[in-house]
Amino acid sequence: MPLACLPPVKSLKPGQRHALSPSHYLFAAVFLLRLIVLLRLTSSPFLLPNSGDMHFYNEWAQRILHGKVTEHHAFYGLPLYPYLLACLYALFGYSPFIPGFLQAILDGGTAVVIYKLAIRIFSGPVPPGHPAVAGPENSTRNFFRRYRGECIGVLAALGWGFFVPEEAYSAILMPAAGLVFVFWFVVWQIVHRRDAPTPLATLMLGVLIGFTAMGIATILFLVPLLFVALFFKWNWTGDARSIWLAKGAAAALAFIGIGIGASPCWIHNYFIARDPVFLSAHSGVNFWIGNNPLATGYPRFPPGLHAGQKAMLEDSITTAEKSAGRSLKRSEVSAYWSEKARSYIKNNFGAWLKLLLVKAGNFWNAFQYDDLSIITILREQNVILPGLKFGLVAALAIPGFLLAFSKYPLSRWVAAAVLLHMASLLTVFVTERYRVAAVPGLLLGASFGILELWQSCVSAKYSRTVLYLVLLLATTLFVSIPQKDPGLWALDAYNSGWQALQSNNLPLAEKKLNVAYAYAPENAEVNFALGNLQLDQGNKSAAESYYLATLRLDSNHEGAYNNLGILALEEKHWSRAAKFFANAVQQDPGDAKTYYLIAQAQFNAHDFQNASLAIARAIELNPAEPQFHALSEKIQRARTTESPR
Repeated sequence: MPLACLPPVKSLKPGQRHALSPSHYLFAAVFLLRLIVLLRLTSSPFLLPNSGDMHFYNEWAQRILHGKVTEHHAFYGLPLYPYLLACLYALFGYSPFIPGFLQAILDGGTAVVIYKLAIRIFSGPVPPGHPAVAGPENSTRNFFRRYRGECIGVLAALGWGFFVPEEAYSAILMPAAGLVFVFWFVVWQIVHRRDAPTPLATLMLGVLIGFTAMGIATILFLVPLLFVALFFKWNWTGDARSIWLAKGAAAALAFIGIGIGASPCWIHNYFIARDPVFLSAHSGVNFWIGNNPLATGYPRFPPGLHAGQKAMLEDSITTAEKSAGRSLKRSEVSAYWSEKARSYIKNNFGAWLKLLLVKAGNFWNAFQYDDLSIITILREQNVILPGLKFGLVAALAIPGFLLAFSKYPLSRWVAAAVLLHMASLLTVFVTERYRVAAVPGLLLGASFGILELWQSCVSAKYSRTVLYLVLLLATTLFVSIPQKDPGLWALDAYNSGWQALQSNNLPLAEKKLNVAYAYAPENAEVNFALGNLQLDQGNKSAAESYYLATLRLDSNHEGAYNNLGILALEEKHWSRAAKFFANAVQQDPGDAKTYYLIAQAQFNAHDFQNASLAIARAIELNPAEPQFHALSEKIQRARTTESPR
């Protein structure tokens, strides 16, 4: 473009301030909304995590903070977030408020990116003589035509501010806010550029993607979109041969950048743990959970794996090592589970294809599968504000994208980003926090559709209005397909009841767990939780009944064996207690406390020889525990004073 065609640059007069743009106000509005939720969370009992993935991340960060920087195994869980938490705790002291505050800032940044994407995609020059510049009688309609991109951007950004799941996830210890911001920042870089980036910019985009992948690996599914932009969207200068060489060099730089960004992870795994894992070895078990004969498209755990990040990861290692009959590297554990999943796919290809369709349906479905149930908990505690949910956004977004497809070509890049994110979840399973990264793009489609409907109505374009309403009806029916599995409906009640049980709110725990039991009486975890509730209420016989029901449903349930053993100890049924503890230790051979309990039961049963073996194993696993040494001395004294028979 000739320089004469460029608009003149306005210089600021002395003392004149920079004007604030709508993006500044949107950032402030969304940040303020997130801060309100965070402040409400601080006055609730849920700021400090005591279970679930939040506890997993927090506990890992605490270990790092106390000097356990590496466990000399390949990472078994993506490490970026706990290491960042540890850095924040070291700088500011232990407080989950600081991570939540930074996540509120990131969500404000996401609102700005949404606004800028809308302007780039939906704004366009209004030619002279266009109806949009004529007549005060059409001033409102003309305003929306002139500022279509800005209107869509404001509507979508505010929708993000009032999106209920993200209100919850941005306040707790969860890396979702960081992923969403980086995901859509990369999409914005792709969309807003006309010319190819510099080599340094290409390298840095790769670094950003690779670094973020250490926290949530699904961002790697944006790499194909970046490469398509490199080869087919951005303008390059030079002859044909030099252009293709430049494109190839840019693709190589992006790959190198990804490797550099993720280097702390793979360097640790390859050279410290001496295990060939690029990011985290837990991808294998996630692949199996998402692709097995019992898979539902949601994270339904097959027999042998218990719910909860920490328990599931420990179970997956134990099960793989039992099968192999030896200790395994983390890459070997991952390969064990991946092979099981590949075997299922190979031998049940038709069923697997149906499962993929189920997962795709789950992605768009209005049913809220929040595996943490934190949304329900925080809503019941009046922590989060009322607002939008995924089903409504998805129902409005699909017609919007279909209408924008031909008229606004850049909207296709946003739709492609949403579909790529969906594809990343089809490899595993769908949860509310996993699909939240698609929401900013969906809000853009939804906001465009709403504005298009309004303009069609005021312009009397009834055929376009009818088309939109027909599409909206179809997508509403699609996202509203009911989930018939009662176990899915039990999830929120179970998790809420478990949280209440952990915080000793027994009346609420009883109410919630009874609801969960009504939905899923044959669920082992629900029966186990009810057993714990009965135990806390002092009803030992009812607790024992629920624990036995748990074992009937899951014969490998370590917690049920442990608790039955403790009940037997209290009733002085020593042999029965030892038997239960022996079954428990089969599920987790590395649990020193269980060996201690076995030794205690056998000591009381006067089986001093086996008690001595059990306590020796407990001390071997945890030599620093004084209780173990005290019991060992008692056993040895009893053995030496035992009269010959």
